Amino acid sequence: MDINNLQRENIKNLQPYSTARDEYKGQASVYLDANENGYGSPLAHNYNRYPDPLQLDVKDAISKIKGVPIENTFLGNGSDEAIDLLFRAFCEPGKDNVIVLPPTYGMYQVSAQINNVEIRKVNLLPNFQLDLEGIAEAIDEHTKMIFICSPNNPTGNSIIRTDIETILANFHGLVVIDEAYINYAKQKTFISELTEYANLVILQTFSKAWGLAGLRLGMAFAPRPVIDILNKVKPPYNINQATQDLALEALKNVGQVNDWIKQTVQERDALSKALMELPMVKTVYPSDANFILVKVEDAAKTYNALVDQGIIIRDRSKVELCEGCLRITIGTPAENNTLLQFLKTL
Repeated sequence: MDINNLQRENIKNLQPYSTARDEYKGQASVYLDANENGYGSPLAHNYNRYPDPLQLDVKDAISKIKGVPIENTFLGNGSDEAIDLLFRAFCEPGKDNVIVLPPTYGMYQVSAQINNVEIRKVNLLPNFQLDLEGIAEAIDEHTKMIFICSPNNPTGNSIIRTDIETILANFHGLVVIDEAYINYAKQKTFISELTEYANLVILQTFSKAWGLAGLRLGMAFAPRPVIDILNKVKPPYNINQATQDLALEALKNVGQVNDWIKQTVQERDALSKALMELPMVKTVYPSDANFILVKVEDAAKTYNALVDQGIIIRDRSKVELCEGCLRITIGTPAENNTLLQFLKTL
């Protein structure tokens, strides 16, 4: 598959913006090329110089942890930026379409609507797995991308790996696997398959297991042609210097992150078991994420009662296949206990 043939025609001919840091990459004593403020910043730390537009130091640190070469890595202002850029680079507005698999992460549809790209919905099966026949029927010559969230949000389950591989092998567009919650899953990442599939794009994030949601830093891993296109269409300095500096510090603390992951998984299992003992709870769905989907007798009443106590969860009862369900993030032991103690009073 030639990824370049999937690009929009105007992107094929696009000459990307050339920054001052693209034209000169070395070290100098006097920088008078980028119209920066040479006096510094009114802060304890100076941010008066533009950041590395390709974030090479951060990508190098990520490469050492995940085993992905720098040239196969893209960093965005959250995974949402990578999602939006995929639409802008590969989908012709008013002509092309993408497939999403509800219930799933809502930004795929929002980005499609912003970019005037048709969304084709193929609902998951009742067991929250892929409807392969439905997906095959929805594909036509203008289908550019299929978004698969695994572990899935809001259901929490991992998608059967062989089903994803079937789509990768037979679909002649991009298969975007959103692995935002992969750190909590038993199923391994698809990163090791990057060399096998020219159409594979993997999304990951620093917002979940890494505890850096406030920094807004997302990752996309893909074959070199896809990464080159994303770098061509992204804003010149899409990741600010403060975020790059803090991410580098965080990447030194893999041990702490792994400890949090283990504790979160233990708390997830304990909370799931405790919830199943409550009369109001009908089902606690198995989860590979840092949240659980729970079906209760009266989702709206339960949600509102929790809000009144200052306990905030997500009411997913109006989402396809999630009728009567609440999504509960796994908190600290103290937070989970507070939730349980109040639910017992309802």
